[in-house]
Amino acid sequence: MNKGIRSISLFLAAVILFASCSSTTMIQSTPSKAKVYIDGSFVGETPYLHRDSKIVGSSMSVKLEKEGFNPLNTTITKDEDVNIGAIIGGLFVLVPFLWTMQYQPEHNYVLKPANETGVNTEIQKVQTGTKSKADKLRELKQLLDERIITLVEFEKEKAKILDAKE
Repeated sequence: MNKGIRSISLFLAAVILFASCSSTTMIQSTPSKAKVYIDGSFVGETPYLHRDSKIVGSSMSVKLEKEGFNPLNTTITKDEDVNIGAIIGGLFVLVPFLWTMQYQPEHNYVLKPANETGVNTEIQKVQTGTKSKADKLRELKQLLDERIITLVEFEKEKAKILDAKE
């Protein structure tokens, strides 16, 4: 009986130890259904659940592509969150210390439309006309909320509107 419990305990410890070596992250995009390439290889479409057992500090290049949008290139490094299971396992066996860090649970990316001139056209529509500054700012905010323009573009155009003389 004692030997059976000991065997089960060792088996469960090994399962926990090896489970703590892997890390997962959900790669998402706006809009969804973008093609995901990891280290140059196509792996699927967003949302994409990535799992690996790379060691601390490992990185992977991620490329997202969708027709009508600019490709997005980024790097995800396995040093974003602490892996408590690997730290506890490392107290008993030194090897798990190689997996003490893991990926964040999610990585969300916003793809920009390939037609950037369309963004400039939308901004020009807001800037022209006989509208008050408040109306122009509301329209500009709506473009930001609809993700037609970025926060940087919003702030830049907002400053122009506020500095303009009526």
